[in-house]
Amino acid sequence: MSSEHEPATDRVQLRRGVHRGSHDPAVIREILAAGLAAHVGVSTEDGPLVLPMAYGITEDTIYVHGAAANALLRSARSQEVCITVTLLDALVFARTPFHNSMNYRCVVVRGSARVVDEPDERVMALRLISDHVVDNWSAGRPPSDIDIRKTLIIAVPLTEASAKIRNGGPVDEPDDLEGEHWGGYVPLITSWGTPIDSGDLRPGIAPPLTITAAFGG
Repeated sequence: MSSEHEPATDRVQLRRGVHRGSHDPAVIREILAAGLAAHVGVSTEDGPLVLPMAYGITEDTIYVHGAAANALLRSARSQEVCITVTLLDALVFARTPFHNSMNYRCVVVRGSARVVDEPDERVMALRLISDHVVDNWSAGRPPSDIDIRKTLIIAVPLTEASAKIRNGGPVDEPDDLEGEHWGGYVPLITSWGTPIDSGDLRPGIAPPLTITAAFGG
């Protein structure tokens, strides 16, 4: 793919497979909207650390959260972080394993992490993160002040971001195309099962419409 949008900084300039990349904010937000887990990387006193986290986005910001005691998030305070979101779409098999690959959609975000302290923004960010997974915030018990105080939220601007997308079949050597080996790709198809009640659920409580509409049941 190609893009007329220039990278915000040299740190997110694509250098390999540039034809698959984009700095278009619309492309970046589309991939982020489709993903569920972000891998957040920081430098800690014990060395680099990367952990998967739920996230939520606005037009210009990505929010991630965890327990207030989360070592990664505490290390991320006011320092540079790297956040990646990757969607795997297929396994690609070439005539030679050297050219095997994957079809994917990926976003990399770099920037300075900001701890979210303002009460209204904290609630807004938590709802964004929850509803990014499933629009279900209003169907459960509202978080208490204690719940919110136990949570650490960081915000990173989407200014420094890049996307990369691969699709289609293998890129084989011309000499291999006349050979006897198979080339192609296997799409990855995922689906959700029927909602299952918690073992300690009181009788007569049905899944909310937000759950059944999203997953059936």
